[in-house]
Amino acid sequence: MEQQAVQLKYRRILLKLSGEALQGDNLFGIDASKLGRISEEVASLTELGAQVALVVGGGNLIRGADLCVGGIDRVAADQMGMLATIVNGLALRDAFTKKNLSVSLMSAFSIHGMTETYDNYLAREKLSQGKVVILVGGTGNPLVTTDSAAALRGIEINADIVVKATKVDAVCSDDPIRNPEAKRFTHLTYDEVLEKQLGVMDLTSILLCREGGLPIRVFNMNKQGGLRRIALGEEVGTLIDNG
Repeated sequence: MEQQAVQLKYRRILLKLSGEALQGDNLFGIDASKLGRISEEVASLTELGAQVALVVGGGNLIRGADLCVGGIDRVAADQMGMLATIVNGLALRDAFTKKNLSVSLMSAFSIHGMTETYDNYLAREKLSQGKVVILVGGTGNPLVTTDSAAALRGIEINADIVVKATKVDAVCSDDPIRNPEAKRFTHLTYDEVLEKQLGVMDLTSILLCREGGLPIRVFNMNKQGGLRRIALGEEVGTLIDNG
């Protein structure tokens, strides 16, 4: 009933979660309470009739850049990081299933018995059927971040927007935690993000979104109801588009 009554601004949403979003206040690993909170936010979207796909990072378990400092080959380190995103995807799938959400876990490279192999046509079909689609394994290639994977997957599945979950309320001119005087932006163009080197997402992901005309909204995932408000078209966080 509610799905018919509500007018959504964004029908198909690609949510980019960092691995750190799953660890909560811990320094490492996965916090069950964070999984529950994320699943509640996603469920609130599906109740509106929105179609939701997620790309998740693996930094709560493995950070490839840190491993490289310790002497591990960059390609091997990135491959380890891709496997970490699959671990996070399994945790999210379990949390979503417990919320009675219909969910599919798709990986850039399949692990038999755990994930399906990513296929953009199949992913779009599943989204149209109302399933939440969790996309893991990055792009399947080393030297490519999960931010870039989110931009690429967003374009491939015809998402209306990429929503980047962070721990701050908006994109700022400087780290607002270290610099309380940092300027807060409510709207930016892709070119402004690139010129100011604001570090919202990596440069490749911004370029991909610019080329694909895919808007990005950066918001604070820790504030309840943010995803729902974004889907309804409210001005939450920072919007990045062609202006």
